[in-house]
Formats: sequence, structure tokens, C-alpha cells
Amino acid sequence: MEFRAWRAALTLETSEREFAGRFEEFAATGVLYPQREGSPLLEFAAGGRVLYLFDRSGPYAALPGEARVVVHGVLDPAFTRRLPGPAAESLTVLGVSGVEGQGTVLAVRGAAVVVQARLPLVLGSFEGLPALRVGDWLAFRTVPPLHGFLL
Repeated sequence: MEFRAWRAALTLETSEREFAGRFEEFAATGVLYPQREGSPLLEFAAGGRVLYLFDRSGPYAALPGEARVVVHGVLDPAFTRRLPGPAAESLTVLGVSGVEGQGTVLAVRGAAVVVQARLPLVLGSFEGLPALRVGDWLAFRTVPPLHGFLL
């Protein structure tokens, strides 16, 4: 494989603005809590869960209160599989900044899949995705940290 094609296959984002804009329609709505001075983590409550997200929008961009955030994680291929049919949506927080769950596929865009699992999640993969279409069900686990892109 040519180096340029190989590198493009591994690129999930070109910039934080481009990524947030590309997935804006799948932003989760929730509440941001005040963060400690200098902390790179956002505390974001959405879908009945509290997530700690690596702040990709820069220092001091996040204000406490209602917010729309694109929640992005990288899939752990060992725990990613297409489910044979509909299942119950689930989302469990793992450690400080990882999740596992299952949900319905809302979109497939290159190396990313958007899954509705209590809240919309943009999940990227460096290993390739199983064959997925909108409406399929996916079981997944992310590797920490989750990233948050403020809108």
C-alpha cells in the first residue's frame, strides 16, 4: 500500500474543528460541570451517564451548563462486533474515560461509525470496521480516553 493511502486510512481527524463540524449532527446534548483549573478533562452528563472527556476544544472553551458535545472514542477491536439483530441499548462507563455497550448504527463514515447507545457516540477504528449499515446493531468497547468536541 502506498504510504499516503496507508496514512489516510489511519487518519480519524484532520483538525478538531473539521471533526466537530463533520459529526455535528450527532452531538450529544447534556450538562458540562465546572472543571478544575488546568484539567484536560470535561465532566459531561448525558444519556444518564457521567463521562470524563479529553477536552479537544482548547482551554477555557467549555462553560458550565447545557452543552452539545461530539463524543468520540476509539474502538477496541477485540470487543467490537456486529450483533445479529436488535438488542437493548446499553452504555457502561469503564475506568475514568472508557465505555462499553451496544446500540444501533446511525451512520458509517469511512473509519468511523456513529452508534446510538443512550447517547450518540462517534467511534473510530484503526483496525477496520465490521461490515455495517445504518440500522445494524453493534457491540463495542473503547480504549481510553474518550474525546469531547464542543459545539
